[in-house]
Amino acid sequence: MVFSDLFFLFAFIPSFALCYLLAATFDRGQESTEPRQPFFKARNLAIVLFSLIFYAWGEPVYVFLMLGCVLVNYVSGLLIDRQEEKHRRRLALTAGLVCNILILATFKYLGFFVEQLAQIGIVINAPKISLPIGISFYTFQSISYLIDVFRRQSPVQRKFVDLLLYISMFPQLIAGPIVRYDTVAREIHDRHVSTDDLSAGIYRFLIGLGKKVILANQLSEISDQFLVNGLSSLSTAGAWIGIVAYTFQIYFDFSGYSDMAIGLGRCLGFHFNENFRHPYCCNSITDFWRRWHISLGSFFRDYVYIPLGGNRRHQAVNIFVVWFLTGMWHGASWNFIIWGVYFGFIVTIEKYTLLKVHSRIPSVFLHIYSLLLVIIGWGIFYFDDFQKMTVFFRSFFAQQGELTDFVAQSALTDHFWLWLLAIVFCMPVRTSTAQLIDRLTKSALSLRTSIVFVSRLAVSIVILVLSVALLVGATNNAFIYTRF
Repeated sequence: MVFSDLFFLFAFIPSFALCYLLAATFDRGQESTEPRQPFFKARNLAIVLFSLIFYAWGEPVYVFLMLGCVLVNYVSGLLIDRQEEKHRRRLALTAGLVCNILILATFKYLGFFVEQLAQIGIVINAPKISLPIGISFYTFQSISYLIDVFRRQSPVQRKFVDLLLYISMFPQLIAGPIVRYDTVAREIHDRHVSTDDLSAGIYRFLIGLGKKVILANQLSEISDQFLVNGLSSLSTAGAWIGIVAYTFQIYFDFSGYSDMAIGLGRCLGFHFNENFRHPYCCNSITDFWRRWHISLGSFFRDYVYIPLGGNRRHQAVNIFVVWFLTGMWHGASWNFIIWGVYFGFIVTIEKYTLLKVHSRIPSVFLHIYSLLLVIIGWGIFYFDDFQKMTVFFRSFFAQQGELTDFVAQSALTDHFWLWLLAIVFCMPVRTSTAQLIDRLTKSALSLRTSIVFVSRLAVSIVILVLSVALLVGATNNAFIYTRF
């Protein structure tokens, strides 16, 4: 089940909302006996049950894997917390981390390693295991929980159900953002949802739905037209159009999911951190990765880069380790590893060159430079077949085929409004609009409130109607990052 699904929108969400409201009524009844103590037991249980249903909808057997993972981390967290001596705490942490990494390695990387060994003559009979949805996300959340408990940055969770709530919460379960435990620890048992929270959460969810259904899904048809169906006869213009379409698609797809997750979380009283900050407005590759998939970048910064020495020692080596792992995290394929090393190399070069003279270079050149390297990076990311990747890049750099053709020209003219919307909504439109409204209605609070309400309502209705219309009969609706 995915967020951009008619069943999720019109069956799952209404059913969950009804049960959650009934659970809230029960909790308030319990609070009447203990007025000083907030009571969220029934509401949290409702979230857990619907999260398990949500996850089990596509692959029921892997619910037990996730439950086992949560149990391992629950026991590991308790063991870490109970130990007084640091070496014993470290031993408990190591055991928990090894279990998490082994689970991830077995289900995500075993087949890849077996294939590599077979190519050098070492044949190992290993079962073919399908990749559990979201395993990279919930495993990383588990790892961050254990490390934060070890560092005493977060309290240990003594109730299994509450740790299960944190790891399995359906808004961010299968494609992030990677939520740190300390971000939501207090809100598990003490949160408040105001009318403004509910309104803002629904609006944010619908913004994400529009990004996915109205933009990403339509752009995927263009990228597939050139990068899948037309690869054998690809012109240079076709290669550029196809990969630029994919560049827009992956942004609207992933940031749309993050918007929906953040919106759903806010409706429930949870405040997840932002995962994207208009990455295509970057002026360097370093700046791009401060804006793209922020939760993953901060994970590797805090749990790998800084512990290795950060900027203090072996900085270049630390950067390459982080980017190698970033590539590996995205998938068990050489193209992801190369993609990670590619960006690691660029970021390292920027540290010693570009960033030192950054302020002296016109921003337009920095922007063009950054986008060009990002687009090339997405070309590496897209193709897990090196033969197809070679065909693409030969066309991309005008080394084979025609420079342009009728199909490429038609893709631009026939989808003019789609390209325009994609460009516009890569920019901070919502922020700029909000600032404009604030300036125009600075002395009239009630007028500003009315304008915001009416505009949000109008935008929400348009997005919902268009999205539902496009989803009826849609066949290409999966989120790209659910496979990671």
